[in-house]
Amino acid sequence: MNHGLFISLDGLDGSGKSTQCRLLASWLRARGQEVTECVDPGGTVVGKVIRDLLLGHRGHMALACEALLFMASRAQLTEEIIRPALDNGGVVVADRYALANLAYQGHAGGLDPRMLCQVNQLVTGGLEPDLTLVLDLPVETALARRRGQADRVESRDAAYHARVREGFLAEARRRPERIHVVDASQSPPRVQERIEEEVARVLAARTGA
Repeated sequence: MNHGLFISLDGLDGSGKSTQCRLLASWLRARGQEVTECVDPGGTVVGKVIRDLLLGHRGHMALACEALLFMASRAQLTEEIIRPALDNGGVVVADRYALANLAYQGHAGGLDPRMLCQVNQLVTGGLEPDLTLVLDLPVETALARRRGQADRVESRDAAYHARVREGFLAEARRRPERIHVVDASQSPPRVQERIEEEVARVLAARTGA
């Protein structure tokens, strides 16, 4: 490839996306791709400070404040990490990106997803993943898979996370050309296989193979 490829994985906490991001990056490297891995929020010095505030703060935080902090971290991540990697012709694998705002603060929280899209366009300079894979599974299964102490967002009730899930699915229906759903209730190797199939398809289209 003579240009970069941007892939993001998203879904409920407990869906296995972080593990699958690592597996995907390894699979791509084994095929000769230069891969940059990143996590949103986070991934930079500034982003880590914001991430710690977002997920560790236990006091009240206005939903708009929460959304904008996620976006502030994403602005730094996009400029400092993602764009340079893409400009060098590499593949970026991101553990979450702008879709998460639409699901968590938009569909689940009540902020207007269209307005969130507009602000995301501003903070990222219009950069979008070429492919977003939503790892989908029932809320009850996701909750059961979590390990460790829940962070500030994870600690919200099951009804909230059900709205998050529906938000992911609604956005996938709205933009099927960019957002694909993977059944994450399958075994991890089968989920990995499905992800690799989707990414291989995009790579083949990019290279003309």
